[in-house]
Amino acid sequence: MKAPEALLERIGDNQARDQGLKRLILLLTQLGDFDSMEYAQALVPVLPRLDQAGIRPLAIAIGDSAGAERFCAFTGMPRELLQVESDARLHQALELSPGLQAPGGPWPSLLLMCAGIGSPGTLAEVLRGYTGDRSAAQRFAGDEIVSTGVLPPIPAGLFRRAGGEGFQRPFELATLRLRNMNEVLRHWSTYVPDDRFITQRGGTFLLDSDDSLLYIYRDRGILGFSATMERPLAFLDPWLNDVG
Repeated sequence: MKAPEALLERIGDNQARDQGLKRLILLLTQLGDFDSMEYAQALVPVLPRLDQAGIRPLAIAIGDSAGAERFCAFTGMPRELLQVESDARLHQALELSPGLQAPGGPWPSLLLMCAGIGSPGTLAEVLRGYTGDRSAAQRFAGDEIVSTGVLPPIPAGLFRRAGGEGFQRPFELATLRLRNMNEVLRHWSTYVPDDRFITQRGGTFLLDSDDSLLYIYRDRGILGFSATMERPLAFLDPWLNDVG
């Protein structure tokens, strides 16, 4: 099956540069959305392996250049891998969920989604951040000092005492999310210059070198940017396992 025409038109300028490569296109939500932050933080560590596997990544988010600069500085995402759209027209053309559309506008809708209404999987994912997950990777190194900007600096060794090592310990993911939340709220107008699209959800598209679609995922709720949140990039295993 060929990739959606709207997506191919949007990334067409990169066609010559990417010839012969697979392309991983992340349709992020608002730059200030926690999902966008977490997805970028999951992607950055595997960028060298993507390069070895011949997969060219590109993220497209809703926002502007000032927000993109700050987003990349905070998450470590290379600036050249992030492009921005001023609205959700591309997302809509790709049939990505607009999120809950409740009476009263985007803010009441967002608050309801945060409570799990019209946002499948959100509450379970929030809970996973507090209870830990032995099927997910450890988030902080043992000697790291974790600063959230909200709480006093936390020695990462405390997570080891709470559950051990080598997996996502209780409160570990919740602490990462608290740090992300503090960053976003302190710089909200930079990350979200237009709040009309704060409920818009994103999607993932993996294209082969001939523009056929190898994988697609359309997000339906907050904290649901992957079908496997414990390992957000598990869908890439068939290609990354070959490169170590």
